[in-house]
Parts: sequence; structure tokens; C-alpha cells
Amino acid sequence: MLRIAPGRPGREVPRWETEVIMTTSPATGPAGASPSRRPRVVVIGSGFGGLFAAKALRRAPVDVTVIGKTGHHLFQPLLYQVATGILSEGEIAPATREVLRHQENARVVLGEVTDIDLAGRTVTSSILGRTLVHPYDELIVAAGAGQSYFGNDHFAEFAPGMKSIDDALELRGRIFGAFELAELSTDPAERDRLLTFVVVGAGPTGVEMAGQIAELAHRTLRRDFRSIDPTQARVVLLDAAPQVLPPFGEKLGERARRHMNEMGIEVQLGAMVTDVDADGLTVKDAGGELRRISAATKVWAAGVQASPLGRLLADRSGAEVDRAGRISVLPDLTLPGHPEVHLVGDMVASGLPGVAQVAIQGGRYAADAVARRVQGRPPRGPFRYRDKGNMATISRFSAVADIKGAKFEGFLAWVLWLAVHLVYIVGFKSRVTTVLHWAVSFLGRGRSQRVATQQQVYGRLALERLGPGFAASKTGGPKDPAAAATDVTERESA
Repeated sequence: MLRIAPGRPGREVPRWETEVIMTTSPATGPAGASPSRRPRVVVIGSGFGGLFAAKALRRAPVDVTVIGKTGHHLFQPLLYQVATGILSEGEIAPATREVLRHQENARVVLGEVTDIDLAGRTVTSSILGRTLVHPYDELIVAAGAGQSYFGNDHFAEFAPGMKSIDDALELRGRIFGAFELAELSTDPAERDRLLTFVVVGAGPTGVEMAGQIAELAHRTLRRDFRSIDPTQARVVLLDAAPQVLPPFGEKLGERARRHMNEMGIEVQLGAMVTDVDADGLTVKDAGGELRRISAATKVWAAGVQASPLGRLLADRSGAEVDRAGRISVLPDLTLPGHPEVHLVGDMVASGLPGVAQVAIQGGRYAADAVARRVQGRPPRGPFRYRDKGNMATISRFSAVADIKGAKFEGFLAWVLWLAVHLVYIVGFKSRVTTVLHWAVSFLGRGRSQRVATQQQVYGRLALERLGPGFAASKTGGPKDPAAAATDVTERESA
């Protein structure tokens, strides 16, 4: 029998509107049942795009479900400060639930999205063997991007990226641990290897990371060891491109390069990494010559790859994707043929830079489009990005900025960088503690977040080798049979 939804003439009602959907997991039930029958908006991702979209819907007559792979909203531009001991992870990663706790029309669900059914208008998420199906009337996909190793994913074993809290904590352990191991070594060659730090990628993240490792060695740790001189640490910044900070233009890029050279950072341009292992890297210079850099600590800050959901949506809708997995959308940020699906941020092939402002403005635009659709108001026109400029720090008291054609550097740019980033940190408490930690690190020599453990360094690799079923096997309770893997440790508890 054909069932007709009220107010939606001629539309066949999907099963999830009238029935409880059961998955293969006895631990799950209907996810997103909406007793009010208000339009259901599912937001995928709790980054800048997803969070700002959800917050922009706080007064809209909709029920919002935010699905995040993690339970926190990550302020990614400051990850390098977590990795180098300036900030704690909590200051740049508040709990998403806490951020949205006063927004009564929003709920937060932890899980990784594994499927999007465009025809049935459902999103499937999974976490530790538990699967949920979320029906939607409007969908906002802000799944972001991950690190790209340009087809050499095995590099990740020895050169972590800078895309998550786990990455930052692992790098913190590797950086501080290298100094500790060098203090124990009596072999000069081994000491040199341990005190060599290589950052791959001369964009803003790479420049900021290299600068803070240099300051850590030259200022913070200079009096902390007895057998080694931390100021003799070698910091190398590599990039296959011919310029530092390409988005900032040649003039600011050259000034940044000179400043880093003055700090003792070796900037090697036109240098392509061809191999990475535990002991170092192999680099091909512009002339084709291969050479070896012996280094214990490698940081990968080059390249991004869009979320796999971009390709999934492309396969389901016929939309195009580029080499980085970014999906083509219409001028109003909707998926071709699906006006109810909105995509924002790094996963969109828009030609815009992969910065927070693009995701924030896109998220707000998508939320406004959703509100207009559910209220029957006309759309406001295509998405237009308002470029607010680019900024990057090089060291304390020094930064570069390109704001609406005005290019400048030095102390003024650094103060402006601090102010802008402070504004976008979520939560009053986080802003206050961030200012205090900045004062300790930039006005003084201290780093208040120097705790590092072996678990931080090796936990990611261990979990990868144990496989995806390991964590699920340790959680207990009912779960999907397919995910209930054997406990490879053969222990009763973890």
C-alpha cells in the first residue's frame, strides 16, 4: 500500500519513518527518532564546518544530530603547539557535547560514518562494533580531510602527520623522547641522528612546527641536560616546491625563509622525499641526485586527502572527484541532483584554500540554506567566500600575514595572529588557560605540557597491527557479529 506523508504529496514513506530500524547489533535501536516530527538534520563531522553549521541551526525548527569520529571539536591550527608542549590537548579540543549542551535541538553521536543512502535518506555510523542508522531530511557533510602521503602511505609508520590529537601527542612523545635518548647515548653518530628533526612540508603547518622545535631546543631545553647540548639540535624543513609558504606570495615566503635560517633551521627547497624509515629519509634534489638525512624524528606536514565520504557520495550521485578525493558541488554547495545534501570544507573541490574560515563560512551557509528550505523561504544565492587573509607564525614575536592585499611581518603580525586564534578557540576557560600558557612559553622559557609516554608514541602503530577488531573485542556488551573479533591478547580485560 502506498503511504503518503503529510505535507509531502506523492512521496512514498520510507520504512524508517513508520518503523523501528533494527541493525545486526542487538545493542542498537532507532537512532534519531523524532517524536516532534520536525525536519531531521544530520551533520557529519564535528570540526569547524560541522560545529558551526550545528550552532547556526540553534533557532531553526529542526532536530539536529551531529555525528563525530571523536567526542571533541578540534582546533587544528594549534595542534603543533600541543606537539611541542605549549598547550594541552584539552585547550584546543573541547568536548562537542559541552559546546552544544545549551542547544536543546541538538544531540551528539559518537561514531564513524560508514554509509550514506541517498535514496533512503539515511546515514549509517559505527563505533566499537555498534551500528546506528540515522534518518535525515537534510544532510550536511563536513567530514574534512586527512593527511596525504602521495601514494606512500607506509611513510606514516615513521613520519606521523598533524591532523589529530593522537598525532600531536605521538609527536610530542617522539620529540621529547629524542632528547632523552640522546642524553643516554655515548655514540656521536647516534646522538646526531636523535638530535635531527625533519619536517616535511613548507606550508604554514610545517613552518610553525619547525619554528617551535627550534625554539624548544634553543630556549626551553638548553639547561635541562648534562650530557648533550640541546642547542646543537638540527632542524630541517623540506619541501619539493621552490618556495616557503606559497599561499603568502614570494616576498613573504622569502622573508620567512631568511628568518628561519637565522634561527638555525635548514630550509631545503626543491627536495622531494622518496623514502622514509626508522633511521631517516631519502631525498631527491631538483637535479635528480639522491641523498640521505639521518633523523630519528620526522614530521609529515605535506598534502591532504579528502574524507573517503567524498568518493562514496560521488559514486552514489555521479558527481566528480579530483585527485585529492574532493567532490564537485553546485554553487550552493549541494550535491548535484540532491538539494537536501550540503557539503562544506576541505572535502569540496571549490578551488578555495583548505583553511578554517572556508569551513566555518560554508557551514553557516549550509545551515542557512537548510533553515530556508524547511521554512519554505527562497534560497539566498550561491556561496561566496569572504577571504579574511592568511597568517602563520615563525617563532615567538615573529609571524607573517597577508590580509586583503596587505602583506606584513614581524611583531605586529604575531600579535594579530595571537588575537585571531584566541577568538576562534571555543570556550572561555580554554581561552584563559591558553593565554596563560602562551605567557609562560613566549614571555618566559617554559613549556607546561612536557609529559610524554611510550603509549603516546607507539599506541597508534600497535592498534594498527592488532587490527580494527581489537578495540571492539575489549569493550564488552552486545555488538555486531561481524565486528566481534577474537581478543588477540587473550587477556580477560584491557
